[in-house]
Amino acid sequence: MMDEQMSRMLDWALEEDLGSGDCTSNSSVPPSMVEEGFILAKEPGVIAGVEVAREVFKRVDPMVSFESLMNDGDAVKEGDVVIRIQGNARSILAAERLALNFMQRMSGVATTTRRAMDLLEGTPTKILDTRKTTPGLRAFEKLGVRLGGGVNHRMGLFDMILIKDNHVDYAGSMRSALAGVQDYFEKGEPRVPVVVEVRSISELKEALDASQTDGLRLERLLLDNFTPTQIREAVTVVAGRLPLEASGGIDLSNLRAYGEAGVDFVSMGALTHSVKSLDLSLKTKPFLT
Repeated sequence: MMDEQMSRMLDWALEEDLGSGDCTSNSSVPPSMVEEGFILAKEPGVIAGVEVAREVFKRVDPMVSFESLMNDGDAVKEGDVVIRIQGNARSILAAERLALNFMQRMSGVATTTRRAMDLLEGTPTKILDTRKTTPGLRAFEKLGVRLGGGVNHRMGLFDMILIKDNHVDYAGSMRSALAGVQDYFEKGEPRVPVVVEVRSISELKEALDASQTDGLRLERLLLDNFTPTQIREAVTVVAGRLPLEASGGIDLSNLRAYGEAGVDFVSMGALTHSVKSLDLSLKTKPFLT
């Protein structure tokens, strides 16, 4: 689960927080003191980042005992004990905040994603994330999306061609942009998935026609800022030839309408760019006071 990017970020985050050492704990807590601590949920949600927290404590002190009482992706309620930690008190205090920072952010993402999926229950629509992530935390936030039941979009600019409005405008037309993609592949570049954003039904038809005429395989069409009524029209026009993704102006208040309109995917920047972190805390006793 811990890929190279996430590992580098953990190293940097530990350096950022610990620096030359925890002077508060080192000055006030006896060096040989052994204690236990409990990470508690202070509100309901979906827990994420347990294994990331395990890695944080391991890097601070491999001798700290880390027992996960709940797993990534589990639903939690207020007062649930998620993790039990035992070991050197200074080590527990040194790792506490960083572990919680990752868990709270990731759990907030997972909780929001789960709410979105619950709203779509009974429809075929899946939730996608976007690149609207916190710099440096993309891999962690996208893991939170998966743990909440969502699906990851592209990781970055390198693993998918996504022709958007600016690409079309700069290229001069939809057909010119797609011709450039075809030429790019024919020159031997890796054949990554191709998704095309369209702004209108006419542009949708143009993208469909260009792909069919020129033989460029598209992964799906992205319907940018379409209303649910326009989505239904697009579903009729495409008639199952390609999956459809809706994006733009969609949040939890109107999400259900897009699922009912028949779109295959909804991408929501709100899953990562404006979520509230889940309230978690490390306490010396496994009870809320």
